[in-house]
Amino acid sequence: MPLRERTGPAAATNRLRAAAPGLLLAAGAALAGYGVNRLASPASPMIVAIVLGVLLRAVGGYHDRLRTGLGIASRTLLRAGVVLLGLQLALTDIRRLGLGPTAVVLFSVAAGFLATRWCGRRLGLSPARALLVATGVSICGASAVAAMNQVADGDEEDTVTAVAVVTVLGTLCLAVVPLLGLLLGLDETTLGLWTGASVHEVGQVVAIGGMAGTVALSAAVVVKLGRVALLAPLVTLVAVARRRAGGESGPRPPILPWFVAGFVAMAALRATELVPDPVLHAAAASSSLLLAMAMFALGTAVDMRALTRSGGRALMAGALGTTLLAGLSLAGLTLTG
Repeated sequence: MPLRERTGPAAATNRLRAAAPGLLLAAGAALAGYGVNRLASPASPMIVAIVLGVLLRAVGGYHDRLRTGLGIASRTLLRAGVVLLGLQLALTDIRRLGLGPTAVVLFSVAAGFLATRWCGRRLGLSPARALLVATGVSICGASAVAAMNQVADGDEEDTVTAVAVVTVLGTLCLAVVPLLGLLLGLDETTLGLWTGASVHEVGQVVAIGGMAGTVALSAAVVVKLGRVALLAPLVTLVAVARRRAGGESGPRPPILPWFVAGFVAMAALRATELVPDPVLHAAAASSSLLLAMAMFALGTAVDMRALTRSGGRALMAGALGTTLLAGLSLAGLTLTG
């Protein structure tokens, strides 16, 4: 076949036709996630989409004709979604946190990450799975898991397990954190700061902060965004560590993956305050849609039997890390407040 036929318009059309079924199905699952999210706001569209993907595989609905499109969704669209996530970071708001809360967030996130990863390895999780659970617990739930998996060499089951862990634990936080705040007599600001420092998903943070009041909501969102900002340096540090451990032979991960560089660039662009609000809203919606499509695609590759065999150990590691993260952040905020 001539080169022009393999790379010209006809080839592009064929690739588009091959990808269309998987991409359309992933988009439909993502939109379904949005529909559920409107009915129950703590239910992230990404989480709903990944559940739909797992269920599709479990009932035998996965077909080979979906493979090309779902492959694009799980790789290219996922990375594009992470890049756009950077536009959600309001670095000027994060800087207004103050030295005390910032130090508390940095220390508790680092301790939570290291402890969760260590517990996961002691409980028999694979290095990739322990790393993904630790990232989801300490940073920002499903989005962080998806970003870290690009350098962790985990498989789809590792990703889905980690997302399931942070979903279950974050859902429990919806009841436990406000109750503990009431029992401990926390004021609205401290409750908001603690929520942002300890709860996993952004949607869950917003739900708890919204129940507590506008002051708590504002504090919770700012602290949560501070944790999201740690995603890029954490992924980069892991990539550097893996590159050094890989020796001289075999493929070596880039020091700064392109999607992490894009995430940082988008955060820097947002900091200029030149991006109009409609663009920011559109980018946030696009990021959520792309990540939900990617999560659905990852879910379709998961074997439920394998997931249930190791899910309990992953949940235990995540629970221990979450407890440590919550305890350290509350103690630190109380001392610095």
